[in-house]
Amino acid sequence: MSQNTHIPEARSPHWKAGPFAIRLPFVHYRFEWQDYTQGLLMCAVDLAAIPLLQELLGMPFEAALAIVALNGLLYLLHHLLGDPVVPGWITPAIPLIMLYIMAFPEDQRVHALIAFQLLFGLFSVVLGITGLAQRIVLFIPHALRAGIVVGAGIAAVQSVFAAGGRFESFPWTISIAVGLAFLLLYSKQFQRLQTRSRAAAFIGNLGILPCILVAVVVAPLAGEAAWPSIETGFSSPDFVTMFTEYTVFGVGLPPLMMFVTAVPTVLAAYVVVFGDVLQAKAVLKEASDVRPDEAVVYNPDRAHLIFGARNALMSIIGPDTTMCGPLWAAMHVTTTERYKKGPQAMPSIFGGAGWFRWGTNTGLWLLPVISFVEPILGVALALTLLIQGFVSIKVGILEARSRTDLGIAGVTAAVLATNGASWGFVAGILLCLLVYGSRFFTGEDDGLFRAEGAPVSGIAGTDATAGGSGPEPGGAGARRPMEAPE
Repeated sequence: MSQNTHIPEARSPHWKAGPFAIRLPFVHYRFEWQDYTQGLLMCAVDLAAIPLLQELLGMPFEAALAIVALNGLLYLLHHLLGDPVVPGWITPAIPLIMLYIMAFPEDQRVHALIAFQLLFGLFSVVLGITGLAQRIVLFIPHALRAGIVVGAGIAAVQSVFAAGGRFESFPWTISIAVGLAFLLLYSKQFQRLQTRSRAAAFIGNLGILPCILVAVVVAPLAGEAAWPSIETGFSSPDFVTMFTEYTVFGVGLPPLMMFVTAVPTVLAAYVVVFGDVLQAKAVLKEASDVRPDEAVVYNPDRAHLIFGARNALMSIIGPDTTMCGPLWAAMHVTTTERYKKGPQAMPSIFGGAGWFRWGTNTGLWLLPVISFVEPILGVALALTLLIQGFVSIKVGILEARSRTDLGIAGVTAAVLATNGASWGFVAGILLCLLVYGSRFFTGEDDGLFRAEGAPVSGIAGTDATAGGSGPEPGGAGARRPMEAPE
């Protein structure tokens, strides 16, 4: 994959180290208090991974907090090594991983997660070294890609509303918080209001933080959670329990067969994570066009090396159900929008991205912050999954290039959401073979989403492609950046 090299990276101070460009706080970028302060509060979203670890692995709160803290430290690697993004979870893949892990008995789930994350991490590193990521995704037919992404979205929604799910525990809180989130993120009226009101623009730049703050108040009023009991001091993650009971140091390496069974889900997860890579490139290209004073170079190969290494390392020292992704879309967009206001607002994009993640890391160690949001962490996770479900279904449908693609994608998505990625892949491949035959890889293009001249927003776009080499045959237009939680 090629870099966005219209501006030489040397024009942004750093220390060269092979494929990486090292940048340190106070040495290569200044303190950005706005981003640091926002990070202190937005660590609440990072903490939303805890109920998922508790639910799937039966992990104690403090042990799950230890995993979140380790993952938080590894978030810093991106900007420190030259990747100008705000990294986060692989949110679209969370439902796929949930389905995969829940297919195993409880006493095998830790091994299943370790095998999955290690294989995914090594796979990403290899793609980063060889530059094959773009080609791997293009080998997957559009109909199958659409089905995978839509299926992930359906599974995300299902996980919230299923019997015994989070909606049963927080019906009023989730309804109000999600309603507010869709208003802030997707309402056209609110977007217009932000252009006229500084207060509305400020609230809009906070991502889903206002929704979490509202949930803290609504949940106790609705009798769905207790009022926060604010504690002082510092948090105490239980690294001992985490290492001895939930890592290879305590449970040993997974059997080889678990790596084999993880392959279809790894491929499905990679399809959705590749969309995050394209989105990061598109957002940063727009920022670099506005700010010619600094080199904003996004190298997808470097990004693969970093998030791939993070996953491989976490699979050994602290397996994480949310995975280590290349992008937190909502906060990445928020940071770049302030950066685009000029050097006085933010001299370096690495300052904004870096200090936001320094802020979240600080917040994870402050007991007042953790105790404030602990009662509604289940709501925060449900909020994340429902918004991601909306985004995944929208993006997945737009990946289809014909009405026939939509039919194949619909069946594939339904099978994947109910039976997991392995069966979803089988169903999609068989349908593509039966329907398209020798046109298995190309399918058909009836101009479904270009009837009115509008470009398609898909995983494989023109300007947004990792190599920037133009559209594929019969392809679509540039991918529109998603606005989604971590």
